[in-house]
Amino acid sequence: MRTIGLFFGSFNPIHTGHLIIANYLANHTDLDEVWLVVSPHNPLKKKDALINMYDRLEMVNLALEQAENIRSSTIEFSMPHPSYTIDTLIHLREKHPEKDFVLIMGSDNLASLKKWKNYEIILRDYRIYVYPRPNYSAAPELEGHPSVTLTNTPLMEFSSTFIRNAVKNGKNIRYFVPDNVLEFIESKGLYK
Repeated sequence: MRTIGLFFGSFNPIHTGHLIIANYLANHTDLDEVWLVVSPHNPLKKKDALINMYDRLEMVNLALEQAENIRSSTIEFSMPHPSYTIDTLIHLREKHPEKDFVLIMGSDNLASLKKWKNYEIILRDYRIYVYPRPNYSAAPELEGHPSVTLTNTPLMEFSSTFIRNAVKNGKNIRYFVPDNVLEFIESKGLYK
């Protein structure tokens, strides 16, 4: 049975940090592959801050052109919005019973997991691989949970918010995003 890590995100935009995290988990853990699940609308985020989901997907696909063991997933595009992780996990398990799905999340999300729909079922039925986030330690009450694995993924000190703000303020974002993603952002005038 192949083990697939599911890295959910708005990817608004995808950046080098996302790619380093996905690459580390796909190639330095027991995961066979990592799927970047582009979320049309995260219920814990404001929808008006998001650009079109197809533009975000296109940037993910551009970023993954040379990637090994990492691919994009549009599973949530055809599901009701906002997307709830538990619904997506159940849907994927039904669609791919031959795969073992592991949830990938940052320590910031682990800290807020108890706000998620049916979080108890996620903890009961799925493994969770946690990568470090700046200024967030893992939730102490979940750190020792048998489903939770804290990984040694490199710490990324920047975010999509940083990149959106940099573009809005006319700052150079080269090397924060892959070159082809930068070209896409500039050609479409995104985040200005």
